[in-house]
Parts: sequence; C-alpha cells; structure tokens
Amino acid sequence: MVYLYGTCESFRFTQHSSVIVLSKYDRKKKMTILTSAQIRAARALLDWTQPKLAEMAKLSVPTVRRMEGARGPSASTEANVDAVRRALEAGGVIFLDPEESKDGGPGVRLIF
Repeated sequence: MVYLYGTCESFRFTQHSSVIVLSKYDRKKKMTILTSAQIRAARALLDWTQPKLAEMAKLSVPTVRRMEGARGPSASTEANVDAVRRALEAGGVIFLDPEESKDGGPGVRLIF
C-alpha cells in the first residue's frame, strides 16, 4: 500500500485505497480521515450492527453500508463522517492517525 500525506490550505488529505472523505483540518483538535476499514473495525469492537451504527449516528443504513464499502474516495459528506466518528467514539473507541500508529497505517482501538 502507498500512503500520501499532505496539507492544502486548511484541508488535510490522505490518499488511501479506502479513504472516505476529505476533512477540514482543525489545528486545535487533530482530525483524521476515517477509512472504511476503520469504521468496520470500530463497529466490530463495539459489537454493533450496521443498523445500530446508523441509529446512533442518525443516518440511514444504506449510508453506513456505502461508507463501509467504499473503495477509493466516497461521495459521503463530511457531516456523515463526523456523525459516524462521534457515534463510535461515544461508544468507546478511538481512531488512530496513520502518523501516530506504530506501523504508519490508520487504526482503531477500544478506550474503555
């Protein structure tokens, strides 16, 4: 796998085979881009179904399915990705930035 990192104005981008969306970079609170694999892994760690994640994020089940099945950039909105992130983090997971993980890839782990 090849990872390319960079910044452009106030945006942060990562090119990865399963990138979900381009997110604005918040200098005060570092934001990472969620991959479809991270979303699936976080949901598995919490033992949540897709309908449960959709309910917690206040999204439709088809939206969650599209986000989890993304190959390359997805048409998902930043608001949807933020909703999924907030729901999963409230459930007890933390997302690891590729630059912070030991092997340099994106990750997820339980915090409770």
